[in-house]
Amino acid sequence: MAIILNIETTTKNCSVSLAKNGEVIAIKELNNGNYSHAEVLHPFISDVLKEATISFTEIDAIAVSKGPGSYTGLRIGVSAAKGLCFALNKPLISVDTLTSLSYSISIEDGLILPMLDARRMEVYSAIFNPLNEQIRGIKAEIIDSTSFANYLDSKKVYFLGDGAKKCKEIITHKNAFFILDKFPSAIEMAQLSYIKYQRNDIEDLAYFEPFYLKDFLVIPEKKKKPTF
Repeated sequence: MAIILNIETTTKNCSVSLAKNGEVIAIKELNNGNYSHAEVLHPFISDVLKEATISFTEIDAIAVSKGPGSYTGLRIGVSAAKGLCFALNKPLISVDTLTSLSYSISIEDGLILPMLDARRMEVYSAIFNPLNEQIRGIKAEIIDSTSFANYLDSKKVYFLGDGAKKCKEIITHKNAFFILDKFPSAIEMAQLSYIKYQRNDIEDLAYFEPFYLKDFLVIPEKKKKPTF
């Protein structure tokens, strides 16, 4: 039996689940349109443990969504997960965010295209078949009316995630379907983290870093003109 704590903070959805053998036994999440992870993440962790009547020492591993996604969100989630692993002497498991998001829907044919908002008209995306097998790697790409046309011309494509909303306004192909209420969640992480646990696919705590995909850029403030 494996009890795994799953932490998802890559988007505005702050999500924590506790799972036993890949099945969620407690879940707590909040998506209020703000990045409130710093305030709610640790209370959520306490809440799911309390709900499941499980103590920290009974956890077998801690899993974290590794990205891509929000730079700040990733730092908060990974820092919390690594801190718990160090304190409890538990293994760390990382779960690819877009893979996890692809598991939030089920289709019989076509393609699943999870995408995360990367500001302006850019998204992070990958492409999966109906078996949730990745058929195109993760990319950061700027969206226009011809994006993904080579896939849309031959198959139905289901766009989901917080990057799908802005794509709906631009991609008007008849085979494009948009699911706007799906976000990365610790619910879908449960199955994936359990598979990794069984394989002993764990991270090196000392060296693990989130998958940012792009460098974090700090925009300097404009200098104020002197007043005389």
